[in-house]
Amino acid sequence: MESAGRAQAARDRVPRIDPYGFERPEDFDYAAYEEFFSTYLAILTRRAIKWSRLLKGGGGVQKSMTLKRYIRKGVPLEHRARVWMGVSGAQAQMDRNPGYYRHLLQGERDDSLEEAIRTDMNRTFPDNVRFRKGSEPCLQRTLYNVLLAYGHHNRGVGYCQGMNFIAGYLILVTRSEEESFWLLDALVGRILPDYYSPSMLGLKTDQEVLGELVRTKLPAVAALMDSHGLLWTLVVSRWFICLFVDVLPVETVLRIWDCLFNEGSKIIFRVVLTLIKQHQALILEATSVPDICEKFKEITKGSFVTECHTFMQKIFSEPGSLSRAGIARLRERCRARLLAQG
Repeated sequence: MESAGRAQAARDRVPRIDPYGFERPEDFDYAAYEEFFSTYLAILTRRAIKWSRLLKGGGGVQKSMTLKRYIRKGVPLEHRARVWMGVSGAQAQMDRNPGYYRHLLQGERDDSLEEAIRTDMNRTFPDNVRFRKGSEPCLQRTLYNVLLAYGHHNRGVGYCQGMNFIAGYLILVTRSEEESFWLLDALVGRILPDYYSPSMLGLKTDQEVLGELVRTKLPAVAALMDSHGLLWTLVVSRWFICLFVDVLPVETVLRIWDCLFNEGSKIIFRVVLTLIKQHQALILEATSVPDICEKFKEITKGSFVTECHTFMQKIFSEPGSLSRAGIARLRERCRARLLAQG
């Protein structure tokens, strides 16, 4: 009875809509969240003071070991857009191409591109009040513009499902159409090449790389997957395509993206390996393909992923060493294997 009262009290205190406009789900654990957030708020306050000192003067964001350390500990929301734009190269691209974004929006019509984007509009964040048709302003129009401009900019990719979720998060953080466009370009064009192209070769390659990393670092899980003939794409493709949007809690996703923009796609492997390693015993209980798939859904929920600060510390310790050169070699090998398979 006492715990029920505590849960209700937490429900009364914690807003039903989060700072980004998302409605909290029916089964949201308000008491656990309140307990976590009370300690996280103190961390955020401390970090915000340090970030304000680091960024004072309003100049460009320069990459350094200090900045890398700061980013791993989390970028405060008020500085996030500026930091992402700086470390990803998006700011430099935008500065070099004034007026380019507007020019793209005024370009030649492409009916099939427009239809593909329009089809996904209502499916993008139905649980976010800012993306609803009645909201003022409604971010659906902003999202449509960013995706349309990107489709004109990168005709080799056009529009691919999953990009709507990524662009949506970029808009929520930057509150700027043009900055969202250039950050999307940094992700799709440079950080995750060939994830969203028609062949999706980059995405398929990285899922194969994950399989190799699991085989080396978590052999029992690899053996379970092999014994059921289960391909990694079945359990993690959404994680990779949507960069954990709608998979992990919002604040955790944004903390992952802080590092993704600065350190590149290696971060994705760190996150996935940490999730698997932390829940290895649970995954190994699975006795069938549907059971394994269910376990992989389960491991993206609960306090381990909600407590984003501890989670981010874990992704840099749990998987052990992941060298850039080692990942590059694995990618080369996996890509060659996929191309040979046709």
